[in-house]
Amino acid sequence: MYEGILIAGFGGQGVLSTGQLLAYSGMVEGKHVAWIPSYGPEMRGGTANCGVTISQQPISSPLVSEPTVLIAMNRPSLEKFENSVVKGGLIFVNSSLIDIRASRKDVGVYYIPANDMAEDIGSSKVANNIILGALIELTGVVTPEAIEKSLKDVLPPHHHKMIPLNLKAMEAGASLVRTGGRQRMADS
Repeated sequence: MYEGILIAGFGGQGVLSTGQLLAYSGMVEGKHVAWIPSYGPEMRGGTANCGVTISQQPISSPLVSEPTVLIAMNRPSLEKFENSVVKGGLIFVNSSLIDIRASRKDVGVYYIPANDMAEDIGSSKVANNIILGALIELTGVVTPEAIEKSLKDVLPPHHHKMIPLNLKAMEAGASLVRTGGRQRMADS
């Protein structure tokens, strides 16, 4: 069900690399994938979003206009894209930076203090992977093993030393939702 994923935030929050990582991981698993990035005019610090489609079937359109999952890394992204998520979908809210609650009652919402958790494990640069770990834990859209293999392709060689920290961040996000932390489910 979780094929169309929309990831949105400010440039520099890892929005596009998270999408690329999901797409590469889908390819590692032999799935059909599409990745469509969108930059704001300023790049770093401006708006950025990307749509990722991962499917067992051929993809008819790479655009993600009705996502089954939204990852909102900042408040403008939640406000802009919350209503596009399909009924029964999931919204992941970076509650470190978003000071409002999602208004939807027909989707599952997870409030994840991604920046705070990332700082706790060593670097705010891995906040995106905290949420990615939560997404993978809840949906199984790709496996953690596929993500680990894909990190070497997505990260430039001079960032490969960050792979263990990225994996630690993903496990922290997975662990948070595994234990039922920071959620408001549909109709609650």
